[in-house]
Amino acid sequence: MQEPLLGAEGLDYDTFPEEPPPPPRERARAGALQHKRVFLATFAAVLGNFSFGYALVYSSPVIPALAHASDPDLHLTKTQASWFGSVFTLGAAAGGLSAMVLNDLLGRKLSIMFSAIPAAAGYALMAGAHGLWMLLLGRTLTGFAGGLTAACIPVYVSEIAPPGVRGALGATPQLMAVFGSLSLYALGLLLPWRWLAVAGEGPVLAMVLLLSFMPNSPRFLLSRGRAEEALQALTWLHGAHTDVPWEFQQIQDNIRRQSSRVSWAEARDPHLYRPVLIALLMRFLQQLTGITPILVYLQPIFDSTAVLLPPKYDAAIVGAVRLLSVLIAAFTMDLAGRKVLLFVSGYAMGWGPITWLLMSEILPLRARGVASGLCVLVSWLTAFVLTKSFLLVVNAFGLSVPFFFFAAICLVSLLFTGCCVPETRGRSLEQIESFFHAGRRSLLR
Repeated sequence: MQEPLLGAEGLDYDTFPEEPPPPPRERARAGALQHKRVFLATFAAVLGNFSFGYALVYSSPVIPALAHASDPDLHLTKTQASWFGSVFTLGAAAGGLSAMVLNDLLGRKLSIMFSAIPAAAGYALMAGAHGLWMLLLGRTLTGFAGGLTAACIPVYVSEIAPPGVRGALGATPQLMAVFGSLSLYALGLLLPWRWLAVAGEGPVLAMVLLLSFMPNSPRFLLSRGRAEEALQALTWLHGAHTDVPWEFQQIQDNIRRQSSRVSWAEARDPHLYRPVLIALLMRFLQQLTGITPILVYLQPIFDSTAVLLPPKYDAAIVGAVRLLSVLIAAFTMDLAGRKVLLFVSGYAMGWGPITWLLMSEILPLRARGVASGLCVLVSWLTAFVLTKSFLLVVNAFGLSVPFFFFAAICLVSLLFTGCCVPETRGRSLEQIESFFHAGRRSLLR
């Protein structure tokens, strides 16, 4: 707790300091150096999101290629194409379900590393596919890995990042997912579909290699009674220039207050169910905006329109615009605030990166592992329903019907943001949690 300026003991108060404060550029450089290890650990983790974004849109160039395949074992009908596009989301839902256990059993870091096993196996199956079952199984396995990382990486990043950079770093999972999608679109201009699967193995291996040198989340280590490891991890991440003992004590005090697991009786307490419910509704509404079926079928969507450029180039342009938008969100999230961007921006600047960040920020520590997995499960089950039905609705009614529905959901999302979503900019995870205990005033102190 900070001491008051008036009445504080110490040296006499000096109106003019002996040395002027450093200019903003030098302060920014010092901050970047101070957080360089946090940046490195974040980069290692979000390579899993790169693989997730890459795998998500793998179907976009592959469906048109296999629709004209000469091999009858690989030729896709419209029904088979809808399964190939949507089965990824079923795998992602299963990954979110497994994260409800693995996030707290193995820890955030090891759960992310574990996702490399199904991801590598899935890419290998698709690269060597000789029948539809291999394509569907490979797609399901990469979806499982994506759902697992989607639940674990935002939690890991939020728990290692200081409040001042947590917004920017919280946008990096979505940023890397978008970059992964763009990379797939770009490589799809050059490589056949089998080699696209082979190329997907690279980021998975790089993630495992880099993460093996990174520490686990200090909050997770403390929750497991490994205080010495937690202090070492916090010191390594935040450096000697921060007040590590004070930060360690704040985290330790919060964990002591929540030493037991959540019971069903406690789950009815508003300070627990309110943040979980807000996070669930954010994930649900995010998927109802239609982003997953649009990305999965992006090239076939452009095939059915009168665009001037070939569909594969249009898909790459969309990927580039998404990447630019998420970059803008990453640089402005800690300046403008979360709610402002949710109101005034589109998906890639707002509902894409910010909902993942807010999920990891507002979930209570005692239920963070299970609740994040539950959010991902709900998110991807919703995505499956939309993705499986999208092509059927388009074939029956045209593109206008689903897109009008998506537009209506965007309006509902605005109302939900204004009524229910708290502003978390510049607050520690402990302060955010106190908001749901004590009410709105705790974030205004």
